Order: sequence, then structure tokens, then C-alpha cells
Amino acid sequence: MNAQIKAIVIHAARDLRLEDRPGDIPGPGQVQVQLAAGGICGSDLHYFNHGGFGTVHLREPMILGHEVSGYITELGAGVSGLSVGQLVAVSPSRPCGNCRFCHAAQFNHCLDMRFYGSAMPFPHVQGAFRQMLIADAAQCIPADGLSPGVAAMAEPLAVALHAVTRAGPLLGRSVLVTGCGPIGVLCILAARRAGADRIVATDLSEFTLETARAAGADETLNMAANAEALAPFQAEKGVFDVLFECSGAAAALTAAVPAMRPGGTIVQLGLGGDMTLPIQAMTAKELSLKGSFRFHAEFATGVSLMQKGLIDPSALITHGFPLSRAHEAFETAGDRSRAMKVQIDFSAEPV
Repeated sequence: MNAQIKAIVIHAARDLRLEDRPGDIPGPGQVQVQLAAGGICGSDLHYFNHGGFGTVHLREPMILGHEVSGYITELGAGVSGLSVGQLVAVSPSRPCGNCRFCHAAQFNHCLDMRFYGSAMPFPHVQGAFRQMLIADAAQCIPADGLSPGVAAMAEPLAVALHAVTRAGPLLGRSVLVTGCGPIGVLCILAARRAGADRIVATDLSEFTLETARAAGADETLNMAANAEALAPFQAEKGVFDVLFECSGAAAALTAAVPAMRPGGTIVQLGLGGDMTLPIQAMTAKELSLKGSFRFHAEFATGVSLMQKGLIDPSALITHGFPLSRAHEAFETAGDRSRAMKVQIDFSAEPV
């Protein structure tokens, strides 16, 4: 009989439980990973606070979590290139490889995607916040030289890198980032690495704006303190070449459009439900609107950039909690006045 492991399970809004689940052994092409660190994402918070987001709602209990790293404890048959004891960042993206989008290398749009901790399909795809995880070897990117906490940042960094790819060339460009949660700040880091010249960031929280400044934003604007803070950037039809909209709030996009230059590009990352867009203003300025959803190849790229020291997200990790304090961790993660990235330290308690 397989040993029992602890997992973080959401049953409904505000109903988060630490439950026993059966462990498992890796099959061919798989590895067993003892989790070390897991970051709480905005989507995890939507499930925790509201039971879902947009049209996606919990219909059964679901293990949360998809930003994880851990140490390999067992290799399945046929696995090569990985070793027991090795720290890996585990990609939550598991496309089927057989649908028309996979055949077109649009893996993030896979018709049968199995993305950890997602209530989009039913039955839901169970998440990775569990002490022991069975993962495909292809999901596991060696993270030698990184701490478990930094390795677990590979997933949100991949989201930002995919957005930068969607934006097109950024060398010498002027960039606006709206929403300075973890994804927004990672977009600042990724845009700068891609050659952006001027980066301005907006948010409603001084704490998050302080983090944005530390990450290299040239200017930060508190829209709660001054709703017209973007007005100086509207002169002569606007100055920004690219907008990374990371808040998911219609008000943020509406305020940003007048500051965009004609022909500029809006990359929408924030997922907060349907948004009403200023279509007429966007049309008159010939702005391009691009969605950015998840990632695929960028996950391994993110690990490599962190290993080389080219992107360092460590300052974003503001809190760590043991597994037994998961509920407190989620409560803290939702407090944007003091928390950026909150992680669960799975190594703090034995399996």
C-alpha cells in the first residue's frame, strides 16, 4: 500500500484543507519529486477567495498549486538526463502532443492540456501542492545552483517571458506596466533583459510599486493617490510603445490607452474576468491588442536565465510558510500591502 502524503485541497471559497492523499511511484518516463517549495499564484488566490474566476468555478475538491520545485527521489524506467537528489523546477504545462495546436507548436493552446491545479476541465486537473509529486521527466528542468524558492519562480517568470515574446522586439522601446504584482514585476525584469529603454509601472499599492522600483522600473505611479498620474504621458498622442496589462482591471487599461503612441502594442496578461475595452480610442490609434496566455518553451529559458544570473527574482519572495500553516500563507498572499510572492516550504515538515 502506498504511503499517505499531505496535500493542500480547496473545496469551495475559503474552504482550504490539508488532507491525506495516497502517494504513488513513477511509471515509465516519469520521476518522483519530493516538493521543496511552492509559490501561491493569483489563480490559486481566486480559487481560495472566490471558488474560481470568470467562467471557471470549482465543481469538485482540487489540489491547488503549479509553481513548484523539488528534489528527485526516484526515476521511472527509461528516464535519462536526470538523477536522484537533483533539484528540478517542475513545469505545470503538460500538453497532449497530439492535437492540431500541439502539431503547430502552439502547446499553450493544447486541446487536452493538463495544467496543474486547473478547474477549467472536469474532472479538474489536480495541482502540485503535495509533499510527493509524480511528474513526467520532460516537465523537470534541472535547477542546479538555484535555491528551491528561486527555482519555483520559473513558472511565473515563464509567463512574463511569453508576454515579452508576444510583444515583439523591445530594444530601445518605451514600456508601460499596469499592475505590479509578481507577474507585473517579472515583466519589468524580462522587458529590461529584452532591451526596453524606459519602463514606467502603475499600481494602487505603494508596497508593490516599491518592489517595481527595486526591480528596475524607471518611474512608478500610484494611481490610487493620483488617478491622473498618466496624464503627462498623453501629450502628442502618447509615448509608450508597449503596454503589459497585468492587473486584469478594465480601469487600468482604459487609463493606459491615452498614453500609448499610435501603432503601439497592448499585451493583456491579467485575468480578472471580462473587460470593457475603449475600442474607439484603440481603433483611432491603430493599437494592436495581443493576449498572452501561459507559456511552454519559455519555462526552460527562464530556469537558464536565472542560473546565469541574468534575471534574479529572489527579491519577490517575501514570505515562506510551512505546509501546516497553508491557510495563513494564503491569507498573507492576498494582502498586497505587505506580500509579493508567498511560498509554501514543503521541506519544513517531513513526508
